[in-house]
Amino acid sequence: MPQVAKRIASVPPYLFARMDKVRKDLVARGVDVISLAIGDPDVPTPDYVVDALYQAAQDPATHRYPPYEGTAEFRRAMARRYRERFGVEVDPDREVMTLIGSKEGIAHLFWAFVDPGDVVILPDPAYPVYRTHAALCGARIHAMPLLPESGFLPDLEAIPEEVARAAKLMFINYPNNPTAGVADLEFMRRAVDFARRYDVLLCHDAAYIENTYDGFVAPSVLQVEGAKDVALEFYSLSKPFNMTGWRLAAAVGNAAAVAGLGVIKTNTDSGQFAAVQRAGVKALEDNPDRFIASMNEVYRQRRDLVVSTLRDIGFDVTPPRGSFYIWLRVPPGYTDEEFSTNLLEKAGVMVTPGSAYGETGRSFVRISLTVPTSRLEEAMRRLRDSL
Repeated sequence: MPQVAKRIASVPPYLFARMDKVRKDLVARGVDVISLAIGDPDVPTPDYVVDALYQAAQDPATHRYPPYEGTAEFRRAMARRYRERFGVEVDPDREVMTLIGSKEGIAHLFWAFVDPGDVVILPDPAYPVYRTHAALCGARIHAMPLLPESGFLPDLEAIPEEVARAAKLMFINYPNNPTAGVADLEFMRRAVDFARRYDVLLCHDAAYIENTYDGFVAPSVLQVEGAKDVALEFYSLSKPFNMTGWRLAAAVGNAAAVAGLGVIKTNTDSGQFAAVQRAGVKALEDNPDRFIASMNEVYRQRRDLVVSTLRDIGFDVTPPRGSFYIWLRVPPGYTDEEFSTNLLEKAGVMVTPGSAYGETGRSFVRISLTVPTSRLEEAMRRLRDSL
């Protein structure tokens, strides 16, 4: 029996893969499980995007290898999106690279810039891929706690001077997964100033940048003057256009970071199917804000339903202004895993234990709004009855 590498043996199974197995086991036993654990939009991809894929897939030109850096058409469309949405000019040839989903790009970025022993600064709690690939690369991780009292923004001034000077890269993510915290442009300025002061590559995971409510509009880190000198942003089509399964995103910003990421990608994958990239162009250019606004209204209504139910039960919940998650503090006397297990066993409702995202998440669970509204209403009825 072959022995896996030590780096693999030290990595726990991917959180959502484990949870999906639990869900399938329960369903196989006849339990009607409502999973509020995964952030996977339930509304289909827009018809016009699907039609664009269908048309593109019939063109034999899309059947061959795509350019490693992504098609020029998609990279230009992404550059136009940044100009129109954020007022930011980016060079589609040097400052944009197509990704097979932002998860892939984020993971590969660590391999492009982190050597064993290098320091990386990561939020806690956070999307698990940051920590996993930092660990696989042999990095030393400095955690930035994201706390309710600070609006789930890290305290950059609390990072020790020796850590800041040694750090190779730092990740931020707003609107945030899992806390649903948001960041304004002033915070982005502080983050860029920090990165410039200490020569750190600032990486912004902007997967939820289009999912905002109550008049809040999330900024791009690249809106900060001079940000492209130190920052790389990951823009994903998964959440704004309900394209999680399509695996299409882009790394945008610092040209050297794009080039370094490209070295890993050209030696690892052969790019995303060109027909998918054509469909992505359609998503980005056919009045994208119209569809985004319609989905945000769906999520706002679901958010208000969940917040109202939780408040009626007795939880102190503030309606989030970004992402499509509710970050809920568990009742006294419970751990996050105990509370999650209790909901699953008593109500058939699955939520994600906060500790899955880091030590700072141990007193919380994450509730996702990406299930049909009728099922979410049923889940809230079960929560009310069981709690």
